[in-house]
Amino acid sequence: MPLLQLKEVTLRYGTRPLLDKIDFQVDPGERVCLVGRNGAGKTSLMRIITGEETPNDGELIRPAGTVLSRLNQEIPADVHGAVFDVIHSGLRPDRHEEEWESDMRLEALIEEMRLPSTAQFEELSGGLKRRVILARALAGQPDILLLDEPTNHLDLASILWLEKFLLDLKPTLFFVTHDRAFLRKLATRIVELDRGHLTSWACDYDTYLERKAASLESEEKQWATFDKKLAQEEAWLRQGVKARRTRNEGRVRALEKMRSERGERRQRQGVAKLDIETGAASGHKVIEAKQVGFDYGDGVPIVQDFTTTVWRGDKIGIIGPNGGGKTTLLKLLLGQLEPTSGEVKLGTKLQVVYLDQLRGKIDDEKTIAQNVAGDAETVTFRGQPRHIHSYLQDFLFPSDKIRMPAKRLSGGERNRLLLARLFLQPANVLVLDEPTNDLDAETLELLEELLVEYDGTLLLVSHDRVFLDNVATSTLVFEGEGRITEYTGGYEDWIRQRPATPASVKERPVEAKVEKAAPVPVKAAKNEKPRKFSQKDRKELEELPAIIEKLEREQETLTERLADPAVYQKDAASLPKIQEELTAVEEKVAKAYARWEALDAERKACEAVG
Repeated sequence: MPLLQLKEVTLRYGTRPLLDKIDFQVDPGERVCLVGRNGAGKTSLMRIITGEETPNDGELIRPAGTVLSRLNQEIPADVHGAVFDVIHSGLRPDRHEEEWESDMRLEALIEEMRLPSTAQFEELSGGLKRRVILARALAGQPDILLLDEPTNHLDLASILWLEKFLLDLKPTLFFVTHDRAFLRKLATRIVELDRGHLTSWACDYDTYLERKAASLESEEKQWATFDKKLAQEEAWLRQGVKARRTRNEGRVRALEKMRSERGERRQRQGVAKLDIETGAASGHKVIEAKQVGFDYGDGVPIVQDFTTTVWRGDKIGIIGPNGGGKTTLLKLLLGQLEPTSGEVKLGTKLQVVYLDQLRGKIDDEKTIAQNVAGDAETVTFRGQPRHIHSYLQDFLFPSDKIRMPAKRLSGGERNRLLLARLFLQPANVLVLDEPTNDLDAETLELLEELLVEYDGTLLLVSHDRVFLDNVATSTLVFEGEGRITEYTGGYEDWIRQRPATPASVKERPVEAKVEKAAPVPVKAAKNEKPRKFSQKDRKELEELPAIIEKLEREQETLTERLADPAVYQKDAASLPKIQEELTAVEEKVAKAYARWEALDAERKACEAVG
């Protein structure tokens, strides 16, 4: 039985609905990821699910007693007190637990989440605060946990911990994220919100991207055929007096219907056109740091004995815990901060542009246009004047919205606005501090392509593993006690090259105040005979590859039908059935592979014993 169901839900703010008669459900145990462009309505959909917003039409169905808990992107400002008390406030009175039962359950939760129960919430780091808020949500034992960009402002160690925790806990999840690695690890199903419609994709993220591209291509072909037919019918109607006297009234009505359908068509939002105002070439050697050390006078090293050379064209990623010194390192490398020991030499002809993680350079009271061009109507890009409307359209800001105040922008829109402003400045050294926060996947990929092709120097602080892999040529990693090590390549390259137990991914001291109980050893049963691999199991193992091959052929056939424009044109009514059949076959393939892997592992184990 679904824990949550939406039936023909419509939400309308203007002339076009943000949500257009959507149907959707979440079943127990699912981990559903909601994807879509910035401004598509993802947050509004979450607010409808939690009851914070009422749709114009449609029905929200939840079984009696179903409890939802939502974690927003931002840490609430009104939370105070000891960690245990904050988590305790998340208990629900309708659970009718004895006080000793709830206390024991919360202590176990606090231990599992490695939280300092007596510490004051206000004194914790941002990552620990988010962990406490998550614990408070889990204390109420929700049936569905809703997470809105849960990895924002978390460092890499906290993201890896959150992934593992959720995979071990196995809650029913409905979440929004821009972190593609997090999505790939957690999602069991993807739903996409596009132009008011919600589509379910029962597959992994990479398969979703392939199918989505095929679907959009098919849509364009279908529209082109429709438009050609419409043009022909319009030409027929415009024929002379004789044609109008003898025209078929049924054909005229069909034409009117086609006009109406064409008028209601919702074009997909355009693709951002990101480009950078490249400055003059810098000197070949951009930054040279020799045995640099820095502390704030308390004897605690932030940077210790650090040496590196940054050459023109290098793209350097920086990984480290929140509060571990990443911003301090950037200031040292850019000459904004004097090292306690050692020296930093800057190269010649440097033009530095800095993207602030906190987006503090945006004035909320000014309009979108004023934040980029002041009161001017044009900007200069690559030596040529451009009207502010045209320039901002490249960053997906429509002309009818650029006069609205910046305070009304979403997180992703704020990020795009800051990029629009910064990319006007000539730069041969780009410093980007968490540039991926809140950007949708398509804009992320465009930004990646832009930075890969950028011929200047890049210093990049990011927790986005995929982004680092695709952009960074080398990575500086904070390994604890001020030690910084340089690795060739991005995140995955660091994982392969790092020592077995790097300090950088261990919990920091403030996060490790609660000691975990020692595991209880499991004793082997006496006189237990090793299980033999039966003939029946062997026969099933031998037959499974042929079964999998057959299912995959069926899967390929259904996928081709789903991407065939002719199906959309001649038999659109069959599409839901094809999608349903494809979903069923995909589940069979997954189960067959899982069974084959389990039997093969059992066979190897039995052969090793026997």
